Amino acid sequence: MTEPLRTGTPLVEMRDIRIAFGGVQAVDGVSIDLWPGEVVGLLGHNGAGKSTLIKILSGAYRADSGEIRINGEPVEIRSPRDARAAGIETIYQTLALADNLDAASNLFLGRELRDRLGFLDDARMEAETRRIMARLNPNFRKFAVPVAALSGGQRQSVAIARAVYFNARILIMDEPTAALGVHETRMVADLIKELKAQGLGIFLISHDTREMMELCDRVSVMKNGRLVGTERVEDVTEDDILSMIILGKNPRREAA
Repeated sequence: MTEPLRTGTPLVEMRDIRIAFGGVQAVDGVSIDLWPGEVVGLLGHNGAGKSTLIKILSGAYRADSGEIRINGEPVEIRSPRDARAAGIETIYQTLALADNLDAASNLFLGRELRDRLGFLDDARMEAETRRIMARLNPNFRKFAVPVAALSGGQRQSVAIARAVYFNARILIMDEPTAALGVHETRMVADLIKELKAQGLGIFLISHDTREMMELCDRVSVMKNGRLVGTERVEDVTEDDILSMIILGKNPRREAA
């Protein structure tokens, strides 16, 4: 099945990205893209290069060569600050939340709102937190407790709300359902679908092929620093994806 014609411009284009560490080519000429309202899954064994590739997009690493375009415009991403300025936010597995603070304090951590006299505007920060949560997770009610008391799915909600509130258009999510129960995993899946419906683009890193088949529009598989292939989920089976991960071969391309 051929790829459908798309109109407009991708949110992200990474072209011929390369980076080496100590003579080892961690990412070797990889090109991927991401469109508005799309979830692209990145799969591969540990050491395949997927996390390194995404760290280049998030500003944690600088590529040795290649080009990154955001909304069709070339960008230089030298740091996480550059990434955020380009509308890219990363939600790591650890979430980087301050456990002793409540949801509003975490959402505005380091970017607190202040009143005309320069004092913290706690009421406005809570109101803004309630507004963004109503959009993302209407069932969220625990605004007054430290996030340490929240469930895994609720903590994900806070981390995602922080990214979306500050106008992220591109989200990188690293193993967002790892160590979550069935109910919590469903909550996060619903959040991802809501973000997609709102036009955000999401790179999703996961080892769970079944989850990828459910949540992603396309999957990109890497092995030994190279891109094995990118396929629409509807065009492949879970076994096809596993074959790409393990053997480093794309069954659809082999059959063509």
